[in-house]
Parts: sequence; C-alpha cells; structure tokens
Amino acid sequence: MVPLVEMSEIDGLHMDLSSGLEDVPVLFEELTRPTFQYSPDNVQGPGCTTDPSEVTLPGCSCRSQSCCSETCSCLRTHGRAYDDSGRLPDLSRTGGACSRPVFECNALCSCGDSCSNRVVQKGLQARLEVCSTQDRGWGVRALEEMPLGTFVCEYAGEVIDFVEARRRQLSQRADENNYIIAVREHAGAGSITETFVDPARVGNVGRFLNHSCLPNLLMLPVRVHSVIPRLALFAARDIGAHEELTFDYSGGYSNQRPAERLCTERDSPAWGSRTDGPQRKACHCHASNCAGFLPLDLSVLN
Repeated sequence: MVPLVEMSEIDGLHMDLSSGLEDVPVLFEELTRPTFQYSPDNVQGPGCTTDPSEVTLPGCSCRSQSCCSETCSCLRTHGRAYDDSGRLPDLSRTGGACSRPVFECNALCSCGDSCSNRVVQKGLQARLEVCSTQDRGWGVRALEEMPLGTFVCEYAGEVIDFVEARRRQLSQRADENNYIIAVREHAGAGSITETFVDPARVGNVGRFLNHSCLPNLLMLPVRVHSVIPRLALFAARDIGAHEELTFDYSGGYSNQRPAERLCTERDSPAWGSRTDGPQRKACHCHASNCAGFLPLDLSVLN
C-alpha cells in the first residue's frame, strides 16, 4: 500500500510537501493530499541491481576547499560542468537532442562541501510551490527568480529495470498518469546504459512538473556517488518568480527537431521521455510550437 505523504504546516495556508526532508520547504496549499511517499533522492526499486545510495565512483585527492581543473582527477577526467556560482555556463553541452552527462565530486573525494563541483548533491535550494493549473492538474512554479543554468530540482523516484517499466506502463488505465522517465546514454562502441525512474509511488517535487513543447527547464543526467545518474533539471533560460516550471518529456529543450521524432529515435547519445499511458494524450502547454500531443516512447512497450 502506498502511504500518504504526511505534510507539515508552514503557515495557515501552506504545507511543506516534503515534511522537512528538503532543506527548503516545498509549499503546497491543496486540501487533497497526493498519495505517494516523498523522497528527495532516488531509491532502489524492482529490478534495479544497484542501490542508488551506494558509493561506487572513485574520488579525488584534492585538499583544497574547491577543486581546480589542473589538479583534480574528477575535473580532468570529466571536465568542469559548473562555474564558480554553481551554474551550468555552457548549455550548448547538451547539443540539442544530445547531452553529455555531468560528474560531481563525491563522498570519497577529499575536497570540502563548498567545492564548486558539488551542486546537485546539495539537494533542493530553490523555493518552489506545487499548485493547481487551469487544465493540466498539478504543476510547479518558481517562487523566486532563477538565472540561466541554475539547478532547480531533481526528478527522483524508484529506479527500476526495463521489465518493471514495461509492466507498469502496460498496466496503466487510460485515466491514470504514468510518470516513468527513460534515459538512454550512449558511451560509444555500442555501449548503451538505460535508466528508468518512476516517482509515482516514491518521488519528490519533480513528479509534479508539467510538459511543455517550449520548456524553461532542461534535464541532464548527473552522477554523484553512484553509477546510477540523478536526473537533474536546470534553468534553460532566466526564469521569473511565479513562473510555471516545465520540461520537455521527450528530453529536449531547444526544440530543434519535431517532438514526434524526438520520442521515437533511439540513436541519440542521451535520450529521455516521460510517458502518460500507452494512449497518446493531448498536450495543453499552449506553446506556439505545441506538437498537439504529449511525447510517447513506444519503444518501452516493445
């Protein structure tokens, strides 16, 4: 049985959806509580052979408060992703439909917590509110300005395998939402890594984000302590306070290719989709380039 999330009261109007599990409260003002268990981080689900909380990546031996590219083994191997303010300075690294994963310093690294290569692992820092939308159910809006490249939140949930993802997707009724994100990473020479994250039963604020064909967030796989990536969402442009936060369920953000092609093509180096049941559902993002339907990855069903 999926437990009700127990929300703590912030004031007479708002509750903290995370019940204190986040450093920053996730505001929520609805009386009807969503039935899921809040977790700031990924958890091990059916079919997942690696515990996402297990430290499996090597660390650097830097003794400074913040690592530098010349001496840090993490930065020399994977490159510097963030600037000194902790933002992504080069969004072109995503290459439209293709993205390069980010590696942060981890628990085995000797550098301090203030290292500029530690961003996503610090958890939610932005002030967010889960709210009702006019025609898309729940959504998430920013309560503060967020400059381009700012880490906003994770899309966290149960990490499951392909078999379980397929089973859950096929069992969905037409009136139910399926929150599964499938991320496929190509490392060259035919090496493909697939990660399936489902926050329907266990998840965080990211599960409430809506799709947009012209989104203001982009998703990147970020590896911290584990080989299992965290699905991190960053500001794809400057975002204003009280603006709804959205991302493209097909994995893109620059809309350089048609949505239908994005959600069926399997040979891009990094690929993602969130599906809403086996039936195509109408998209209500109201963007000028709206594709008309939510992205659907039929390959997960095969």
